[in-house]
Amino acid sequence: MIRFFDILFSLFGVLLLSPVFLILYVLIRLESKGGGLYRQLRVGRNGKDFYVYKFRSMRTGSDKQGLITVGGRDPRITRTGYFIRKYKLDELPQLFNVLKGDMSLVGPRPEVRKYVELYTDEQRKVLTVHPGITDYASIEYVDENTILGQAEDADKVYVEQILPNKIRYNMKYIHHRSVKEYFKIIFLTIGCIAR
Repeated sequence: MIRFFDILFSLFGVLLLSPVFLILYVLIRLESKGGGLYRQLRVGRNGKDFYVYKFRSMRTGSDKQGLITVGGRDPRITRTGYFIRKYKLDELPQLFNVLKGDMSLVGPRPEVRKYVELYTDEQRKVLTVHPGITDYASIEYVDENTILGQAEDADKVYVEQILPNKIRYNMKYIHHRSVKEYFKIIFLTIGCIAR
């Protein structure tokens, strides 16, 4: 049933938001060199790698300087990038990941392999479900970039504090996974973005 809602809502979202997709793509291309879209290898269900799609918010080649974004002081982020990240608009192309079946609208955010390799056996349970665009951890850590921007060692803070907490929130969804929980997280996310 969840897959049915994923297809329905992501298809509706792509059709409804296509003018927004076009505007953001053009703005990104006008501001900095490179394509308007960005794809990054992430770890999905059962540990299988897939490419997650985003609107490009950083200058081309920035990922070679580190995987963690360090908030408002990260010089790699473009002006348009700050705006689309603030309102989570950079995540919109992931609706295509949902249509493809790589992701769900709701589920643990997919991580890069570097961080998945640090998971304990218990934490690897997050890989038993499809990763998602939003979840309890996304709502709780809506200001993650700000937290990392204030840290002296962003990677250390992410690995030792944020990542374990995110996984605890992921488990909350996994242990109570249902259509009701699915809709609850969608409405909480909409409320969070609206605020």
